[in-house]
Amino acid sequence: MSRPTISDVARAAGVTKATVSHAYSGHRPISAATKARVFAAAEELRWVPSSSARALAARRANAVGVVLRRDPAILASDTFFPAFIAGVEQTLAEREVALVLQVVGSRGAEERAYQAMAAGRADGVIALDLHRDDWRVPFLGGLGLPAVLLGAYDGPTRLSCVRTDDAAPVAELVAHLRARGHTRIAHVAGPLGYVHSYARARAFVQAVGSRELVREGDFTAGSGRALTAELLALRDRPTAILYANDTMAIAGMSYAQSRGVRVPQELAVAGFDDDHLSAHLSPPLTSVSTDPARRGRVATTRLLADLAGDGPHSVTVDCTVLQLRGSTDAPAPTHHAPPEPLEEEPR
Repeated sequence: MSRPTISDVARAAGVTKATVSHAYSGHRPISAATKARVFAAAEELRWVPSSSARALAARRANAVGVVLRRDPAILASDTFFPAFIAGVEQTLAEREVALVLQVVGSRGAEERAYQAMAAGRADGVIALDLHRDDWRVPFLGGLGLPAVLLGAYDGPTRLSCVRTDDAAPVAELVAHLRARGHTRIAHVAGPLGYVHSYARARAFVQAVGSRELVREGDFTAGSGRALTAELLALRDRPTAILYANDTMAIAGMSYAQSRGVRVPQELAVAGFDDDHLSAHLSPPLTSVSTDPARRGRVATTRLLADLAGDGPHSVTVDCTVLQLRGSTDAPAPTHHAPPEPLEEEPR
């Protein structure tokens, strides 16, 4: 007599083979009555799922995924992402779970990457670079792919979120500069479609009470330099500039100094994300440390808990710390005319 198979159990219970698999794996909701029929049929047929069958039924890849859609120029200068991935890897290594990382260049490629992960390449994903109206949130929900959203996403979702407070350190920075006598404070923001860029820009506007000196950059050094030039060319130029990341801040400070503007005596400069080089500049750059490695660990721990059946939750990570340094350590200047224009290049 041949050994019973999962097909025999499904036929006896009046369900599909997939339902039998889900009844044993616990990774899909099955009614108590259906489970009882499946278990009764299996017992009557003396069928026991093998460990390989259970693994196949569970469709566990023992991996989590990160799909990254970024401009190579931004990715190359990014200091947040490597530290974040280090935190992810540290947590996964402790549990012998793999990381599947895929960099894509278009929405279509991003959709296909998530579809492949939902089809078995990864058990769940961590979504970065959230937009205020992010198409990935309903898309991932439709795929049934467990996911953790990294960022203060405000839209409706049943996915877990790992949030940080980007507003408080911006307000603290503005208060610090005002205490030094600065009244003309500018902000070079990141792309305002991003959740974190918008949160920082909104906090800045609320703190200073005006959008007049807000400029939208793209996180690259080139945009930091160009927008600094624009701000310093104003007749009533700012005496302090807050940048949405350290890459733009370093480029902006370098440009100002190349034009003879002394930092911090004539221009206070502050960044965000606390690049590892920022404390070693001349003067050292005031910035906001965000502990990306810790955020990686928390997001990964949250995703693994979701995969274990804990259910989606929102977690706030208290990891933003203002690092006051020499680039803002001077009273505001009393005179702040624009720097002299550069001499015309010889032909």
